[in-house]
Amino acid sequence: MSSESKFLSELVCKELEEKEGSWVLVELLAYQSELLDETLEVPVGFVTDFSSVPRIPFIYAWYGDRAHRESVLHDWLYFTAYVSRAKADSIFLEAMKARGKSLFVRNGMYLGVRLGGWKAWKEHRAKRHPMA
Repeated sequence: MSSESKFLSELVCKELEEKEGSWVLVELLAYQSELLDETLEVPVGFVTDFSSVPRIPFIYAWYGDRAHRESVLHDWLYFTAYVSRAKADSIFLEAMKARGKSLFVRNGMYLGVRLGGWKAWKEHRAKRHPMA
């Protein structure tokens, strides 16, 4: 693979007034993935809720608001199904490592998407392929 994993742009978004907890990208978010050996681009206008960390106090204290850029990228990968769910989750882990998140945060959030991400994946798939 030709280059190391890294975000090539900052996360620039604004909260949607009409949909509390949702944010829209106002600038492109670019990420160079070593795993894919390509640059992924989350487009302007993409809507995200960042990470869906359960609001259970100790869990949210450990994992809430820890990986916004990585979560936007992960949401976009699920939304577009550009790669498989397992690959999207691996890229999420890769991006957290590239941004220097601790092993505790990386592994906890990765485990969270592996265990709980199936629901979001299934919902997005149903929207893309209603007869599937």
